[in-house]
Amino acid sequence: MNLLSINRAFLVLRGLTLSATIVFATGVLAKEYRVESQLHYREVATKLEPGDTVILKDGVWNDFEIIFEGHGEPDLPITLRAETPGKVYITGQSNLALAGEHLLVSGLIFRDGYTPSQSVISFRKNKTALANNSRVTQTVIHNFTNPERFETDYWVAIYGKNNRFDHNHLEGKRNRGVTLAVRLDSEASQENYHRIDHNYFGPRPTLGSNGGETLRIGTSHFSRSNSFTTVENNYFDRCDGEVEIISSKSGSNVLRGNVFFESKGTLTLRHGHDNLVEENIFLGNGVAHTGGIRVINRRQTIKNNYIEGVKGYRFGGALVVMNGVPNSPINRYDGVEDSIIESNSLINSDHIQLAAGSDAERSAVPVRTSFDKNLIVQAESGADVFTVYDDISGISFNENVISGSSAPVTRGFESTTVSLVRAKNGLKYPESDDLQGAGVSPKITVVPKSETGVDWYPKPGKVQRFDSGRVVEIAPGKNTLIDGIQKAGRGGIVMLAPGDYEVGKIIVLDHAVTVRSEGDAKITFERSALFEIRDGGAIKLSGLEVSGESAPDYAGNSVIRTSRYSMLDNYEVVIEGSRFHDLDVNRFFDVIAGFKGTMADRITITDSTFSDISGAVLKLDAETDDLGIYNADYVTITGSSFSNIQGPLVALYRGGTDESTFGPHFTMTGSHVTNVGNGTKNKSGASIFLHGVQVTEIAENTLVKSAPLVINHTVGEPRTRVLKNRFDGEGYLEVEELNSQKKNTALVSGNQLLSGG
Repeated sequence: MNLLSINRAFLVLRGLTLSATIVFATGVLAKEYRVESQLHYREVATKLEPGDTVILKDGVWNDFEIIFEGHGEPDLPITLRAETPGKVYITGQSNLALAGEHLLVSGLIFRDGYTPSQSVISFRKNKTALANNSRVTQTVIHNFTNPERFETDYWVAIYGKNNRFDHNHLEGKRNRGVTLAVRLDSEASQENYHRIDHNYFGPRPTLGSNGGETLRIGTSHFSRSNSFTTVENNYFDRCDGEVEIISSKSGSNVLRGNVFFESKGTLTLRHGHDNLVEENIFLGNGVAHTGGIRVINRRQTIKNNYIEGVKGYRFGGALVVMNGVPNSPINRYDGVEDSIIESNSLINSDHIQLAAGSDAERSAVPVRTSFDKNLIVQAESGADVFTVYDDISGISFNENVISGSSAPVTRGFESTTVSLVRAKNGLKYPESDDLQGAGVSPKITVVPKSETGVDWYPKPGKVQRFDSGRVVEIAPGKNTLIDGIQKAGRGGIVMLAPGDYEVGKIIVLDHAVTVRSEGDAKITFERSALFEIRDGGAIKLSGLEVSGESAPDYAGNSVIRTSRYSMLDNYEVVIEGSRFHDLDVNRFFDVIAGFKGTMADRITITDSTFSDISGAVLKLDAETDDLGIYNADYVTITGSSFSNIQGPLVALYRGGTDESTFGPHFTMTGSHVTNVGNGTKNKSGASIFLHGVQVTEIAENTLVKSAPLVINHTVGEPRTRVLKNRFDGEGYLEVEELNSQKKNTALVSGNQLLSGG
């Protein structure tokens, strides 16, 4: 037993409580402080010496801005830790700033609040007081999110040099700003040799804007500086914020052994040269927009990475080699030069893009770059995986193996049928010994999720949003629907008996609920909205009749609306087998209205009928600042009928030219549209107005006596397909390329004019 243990035992036996325990170690007097209040912490924090430990008492510490400053020594760090790991909760408006040398923090949980400053955890106190040779470990930041969706902050900002951030759990950032940023904004933070390892980066929902990266190293301003940061053995679990999961914007970084599980976006070498990307694992499992690696800049090495089942395209593809800008300014694209892409496996992953982004500005093609010993197997879709956008003669191809797809060049590929077997490490390899030289090494290891983050804090599984709670049966009457929703609770189902349901209040939803009827249940409402969705809210309506006949005689009513204030949680609306009518007591009566600062993951309408509406069915055009922000990610309409609607059936808007997001996505199939969009107050002049939508599918619908479809392409390479629809006149479709001189990319085919049209 060491002297520290003896002293502790002695104090317990005597029933004493002291604020410090004296320990003698290598001739240094070290103290252990157990603090119970913020005042006590501040008193202790001014006198910390090498080897000292500050222990925060278990419990809740509210509105606690912690400055942890001191100068430890390599073998005698100054420590700040929880009394019991996972039982110290930092809540409210709180944060942690480290400054000094050889500091160690562990065991804290940041939850139920947000930082009032730029960062939750910062490796500096101010611009001159940085932390060096310091470590944060076994710490959790969970949903510690600013209530304003587009207010920017970091959860972790690493400054200084030789710092380590490891075995931490970061989950649920929902406002704009990088989850973890390595900052290079001064010489004291460049060439830093930080290590970021064994962290669990939990789900980050789609932000619908630039600024949703999970990890970023540097910024464009300092991108020609070296960072020498190592990012290894981290687990990225459903990190969907934007197209760049990791954004490396500096030089000489190592990104090794990380796992990307069903995460939308890519590991992107956005700026900076001489980076190494090796032994990373990308597991898309067929999820849309999951990607691999995007290569930009000079002397990059991409080797021994495994990419399976990713479905992203364009800048979010499995492997994207970009074109650059000649003599590029620091914030654009340096060309790919002198780079190595070798011994990577790309299994059932849809898109390898070469010279991507080629346009009048990005005209510098890849040069002096090798593509060797890679394995490409496309056993599922059979579609060609390579897309070549420009001259690729500057890429040499050698000893690659390809199966199920065509090669981009005639030399350097062995085209053969490859049978794969899954090895003990969970990865697929060619069954034939003759092909073992292509693709990733059999010795590659895959870091288990359980070995990342902390073992005392749960990692989230997949949550079923609807129909997972109790079932509550209600009878017709005044406000019985309100009572039923309250009783059903999160994920619950409210079953309506046949009859009339009058609602005298706006039903505010902060949880998901299903309202269902087997038929003959009619809902009327007396306020400006029937439902208002707030953070956590979602609604499924099934088998209902909803009438606006009792709504107040004011402009701007809606059946379902979001909060008028910024929302952090992405919501969902499902309408199936339902009928909506008489929403025309006054102007601009909408079915669903999304306000600025709100985002729907999905809005789905199936087998439903909408008639006599003075506004829009889906008004999703509140984000008009042209900053790449939008109100809904996926909008899907199937087998439904729309008639006598004065506004557009759908107004979906994403303005600006930013290329960092995936959506919006719009699909409409098998539906009938009659007299839609002809109202004098319809400023769009459209029956369906889609501005900046990235993926559009309008197929097998009938549109008569309606305003035209108006589709504006604004950014990227939008996928628009208008197929096999029936229209009653010419001029039914207007597609315009607003920000480029490119040929119109919409696929318009198989559409018919009705007789007499």
